[in-house]
Order: sequence, then structure tokens, then C-alpha cells
Amino acid sequence: MADGGKESGSALQKVVLILDALFESDAPIGLAELSQQLELPRQTVHRVVRQLEDLDIIRRDFARDHFSVGARMMRLSLNAIGIAWRMGPMRVVLKDLVANVGETCNIGVLDRDEIVYIDRVECEWPLRLQLQAGSRVPVHATAIGKLLLAHLPSRTRKRIIEAAPLSRFTDHTITDVADLEAELKGIRRNGFATNNSENVSGLIAVAVPICDDGGRVVAGLALHAPDARMDVKEAEQRLPTMRAAAAKLQKHIVESQEVDGEQPGFMDDAGGDHRSDPS
Repeated sequence: MADGGKESGSALQKVVLILDALFESDAPIGLAELSQQLELPRQTVHRVVRQLEDLDIIRRDFARDHFSVGARMMRLSLNAIGIAWRMGPMRVVLKDLVANVGETCNIGVLDRDEIVYIDRVECEWPLRLQLQAGSRVPVHATAIGKLLLAHLPSRTRKRIIEAAPLSRFTDHTITDVADLEAELKGIRRNGFATNNSENVSGLIAVAVPICDDGGRVVAGLALHAPDARMDVKEAEQRLPTMRAAAAKLQKHIVESQEVDGEQPGFMDDAGGDHRSDPS
């Protein structure tokens, strides 16, 4: 919208401006800050924010009376991402990868303290864990979860780890914060993450990042297999093939965003991007 045209714009335009500001912020925003940033009267911002809050599009941080993206908006965003992945050429890349490695592969993104599978292609083996796109898994006990945690900005990562219950699912689940941070440091150093029966006994996984053209980690690509058929070391031998597939997925992400005229990137619930953080 042209400068000076914000207040004269439609109600829908004001909604979009407010949502854009919340998605781009790395922390919840107050009414005064939104009003100043968007050059809109505070009464106007308050009216739109109240309507969005009633619809669960945004949520209130009652401790400070600030606002961030709400659960309904996150569901809409994830559904849209999932449809785009399944219907586009990226689905072909995932199918080709499964054909090459012979095991189930999926793509996941971070939603608060969980991982959501936005696409998944099952292998042909009868012994496999059946999950669908849209399934949610814990962030601290999965390969994609640890991978995406590792590449979050340190402040966002700390907030998620401290807030999320580090529940124990198996004897191998990492439930100690210091141990998890050490694991994440190794993931940043090595460029991949593993899951050795940490979420489901007898299930292993290895995951690599999917980045945009700016180097931000926007999703994770994982291979899953029962340990009776493949151990973690054997899965790591597929890393070159998985990284090649991730590069193809990155290319499709960049091309699709260029067509739409947008900058690619997946935002976490606080609005922070997933650029690699060395801390």
C-alpha cells in the first residue's frame, strides 16, 4: 500500500497489515507499537485486534497485553503450506527420494513446541509406522524437531525448550535441558540430526535442513526406518542423497516464491525466522 494510504484503506487491508506486522516480529507486539509502526490510529488498531482475537486469528499475551499470531492462523498457514507441497513438484522430489533410499521420508515444520508433517511418502515395506500429513510429533524427541530447534535464534530456542514439557517416551529420550542443548550444538556443527528410538522404540531417523535462498532453515527432510531394517549409521550413509533432494526442494521453494513476488521463509509462532544460529 502506498505511504499515507493505510488509514484510508479497507478493513481487510488493515487486517493484512496487522497480521504482516505480527508475522515479522520476533516477539509479541503491543497496541501502541502496532499503531506507531503501521501509522494507524490506536482506536483502529484496537478494533481490528479485538476482532482478530475473537476469531482466534491472533492471541493475547495477558502478562503484558501484547499480541502474537494465534492458533487458528497457524492452522490456516500450515494447511496452505501442506497443500502447496503435496500438489506441486516438491511432492515428486519426495517420491523420488523414497524410491532411491527405500524408506519412508517426510517433510516437517515447527509449530510452537511440536513438529507438523506437511508431507509424507510411505515406503513399500509392510513394516513401517503409518502417519499422515498433518500428524504432530514432539520437538525434542524427533530428528526434524531437534534439527529445527538447533537452527532457531537462541532466544526463541531457549523459550521453547523451557516451555515445552520434555516428556520421556522411551529410554533414549533426551529429557535434560543441558543434554538437549549439547545435542543441538552437535546438530549445528554436523548439519544433520538423528533420532535413535527417542520417540518410538525401534524407530530411527535422520534429518537434513531445507533452506531458502537466504540460508534460513524453513523445514526439515527426514528418513524414517525400523531399526530391524536399518540402524542410524546406515541411515547416515543416505545423507548425500537426502541433501541432494533438499537442494531440489530449496530450488522449488525459491522459484515458487519468486513467481508470487514474496520472500521465502517459514516463521515460528513468535514470528522469528529460522536462520541458522551459531550460538
